[in-house]
Amino acid sequence: MDKIAKAFENKKANIGYIVAGYPSLDYTKEFINSLDESALDILELGIPYSDPLADGMVIFNASFETVKKGVDTDKVFDMLKECKTNKCLCFLVYYNLIFAYGLENFVKKAKECGISGLVVPDLPYEENEELFNLCEKYSLSLIPLISVTSEHRLSKLLERSSGFIYAVGAIGVTGGKQTPIERLQHMVRDIKASTDLPVAVGFGIRTNEDVKLTKSYADGAIMGTSIVEKASKANVGELLAYIEELYKD
Repeated sequence: MDKIAKAFENKKANIGYIVAGYPSLDYTKEFINSLDESALDILELGIPYSDPLADGMVIFNASFETVKKGVDTDKVFDMLKECKTNKCLCFLVYYNLIFAYGLENFVKKAKECGISGLVVPDLPYEENEELFNLCEKYSLSLIPLISVTSEHRLSKLLERSSGFIYAVGAIGVTGGKQTPIERLQHMVRDIKASTDLPVAVGFGIRTNEDVKLTKSYADGAIMGTSIVEKASKANVGELLAYIEELYKD
């Protein structure tokens, strides 16, 4: 069983997001090396990018600040070689970074560094076949983002999906206004009726109450903005304690 499947096995998955290298690469390394004792089942690791269009201001600023410090894709890969965790790691990465690195080179390196899946928010279905095939070749999951505005193309989007489905729970960017709950629940039901893959909801989830509500109808809850915000002013131990509170039952 791969790490993504294990994360969802007989439970609702806790999924967190951080920007790699924020506030420093050493901080990120310490955090990843502490994951086995954390409340998280999956960590999405954002590769810093200067123009992260899907992200709200908290993550945008963290990513931009990290880019200014010189953290790039190679430095993220180098850091991961010094990390050890039994928990599942996925990248959230913008396609321009993959393209600049070389698609196969990126996927191969990601696999070698212990990455289980890729979330690529700016890659439309019509252009993802090459990357999907490479992910299959190297046994990585290509995790699709599906929103209420893309439901009409659901069957097509699911054709090239693996790992889990990332259901977008907010209108606009991360940390943005939540999609009306009835509409979101309806979307998740439609997705689950069309695939055996687990469905996790992200964007707009910021509190423990949000997590509990999300887990009542989805297979996992994804939180990023609150975690990144806390990382800016807390040491790793304090961040782990904060995450424990966010995801407590």
